[in-house]
Amino acid sequence: MKTIVFGLTFFSTVLSCAHAASPTFYGDVEPILANRCQSCHRPGEIAPMSFLTYQDARPWAKAIKEAVAGRKMPPWFALPGAHKFANDRTLTPDEVETLENWADNGAPEGNPTLKQPVKKYIEGWNIPEPDLVVEMPTAIDIPASGTMNYKYVIVPLNLKEDRWVQAVEARPSSIQHVHHAVIFVREPGSPLMRGVQPGVPVELPPPTDQKRLTSGDLNTFTIYTPGNIADTWPPGTARLLRAGSDLIFSLHYLPNGKPGRDKTKVGIVFAKGPIKERVISLCASSFDFAIPPGSRNYTVPAQLEIPNDAKLLRFFPHMHLRGSGFEYWLFAPGTRPDLLLRGSRYDFGWQLTYELQQPIELKRGMRVGFVAHLDNSANNPLNPDPSATVRWSELNDGEMVSGFFDIAIDARYTLPEWIAGGPPKSDTIITASNH
Repeated sequence: MKTIVFGLTFFSTVLSCAHAASPTFYGDVEPILANRCQSCHRPGEIAPMSFLTYQDARPWAKAIKEAVAGRKMPPWFALPGAHKFANDRTLTPDEVETLENWADNGAPEGNPTLKQPVKKYIEGWNIPEPDLVVEMPTAIDIPASGTMNYKYVIVPLNLKEDRWVQAVEARPSSIQHVHHAVIFVREPGSPLMRGVQPGVPVELPPPTDQKRLTSGDLNTFTIYTPGNIADTWPPGTARLLRAGSDLIFSLHYLPNGKPGRDKTKVGIVFAKGPIKERVISLCASSFDFAIPPGSRNYTVPAQLEIPNDAKLLRFFPHMHLRGSGFEYWLFAPGTRPDLLLRGSRYDFGWQLTYELQQPIELKRGMRVGFVAHLDNSANNPLNPDPSATVRWSELNDGEMVSGFFDIAIDARYTLPEWIAGGPPKSDTIITASNH
């Protein structure tokens, strides 16, 4: 009897190993692509090919193997550390092995009855169906070649009352040309870009406005970059849009050999029910640096002190072509610095958000630090001019050191109250239905 049991166990193990060594699309490969790849690799998204079906993915089997073996795809640059990230795209060793073996064995289809239902996406969005879509009124023409200055467009929201936002996403109409887009909120009374006609694209606002917009002055609404996640928060956590606010579209276009036209839009999903926490964006940034010619690992630190209690939610590092790595640190009085996030490298083409799996409690007086690692040498293939001394600039020939991060604060605060410190003055329960 023991011999029979051993034989059955051995036979099952052999079958299991054979199955693992000869994976098929249905049952083995398709779940990996659905969970890790299809958010970008589907029609209308940034990836140049779709992986929704076997017929879509089969011609790319060898390319998939090379990309995952070299850890180029899916894009993810955070090194393992004490803090884990909810949107970590890193493939497991077993997933990498499955994709490699599938390609090496001729990319077999397998049993179609194991086909998974295709994830349902709202056409044109990665968020639920928007309640409000705000679009630039006129398209911006993009030449086939050359360098374009940033374009800025003010678009009124025409909100008659304050609204809480559960999800928001910026969507270019020409994803092939938009390197990134930052959408800012200009609240009533703000001095930002006063005198600029709404709906009319302009280039490079005054330097004071440029630095105010890029310093995390509590006005970032959402950011679009290729392959990044959309902004969605759990029930009870939301952004606030005040009545009378405008959106400022800041658009960075990269000519790619073909002319194009773009009308970027923003989709907004309004929150429902009680609101306990308000999301705001901050930024640890530096404007006063000079990167020497040929420097291979020049570091620029920046810090921002937290004026009141909050929860740290996620990070978005931003540099230009000389960016090579990054770090976020938390400094608390009387304790050792805590390394929150370290990026093994930085890719100007894949600027990502890193969302903490477990939010971190912040107390008044703590500081969030950002360290940019920059390569101004000839070893950097993207470097426009290794012989130049590089300073801050909104354009790619210069650099930016911007460590954006999102926090959540008690929704009962006004921003001036939160910045001033102390408890909120109001004890009113905030509900989205109040607005």
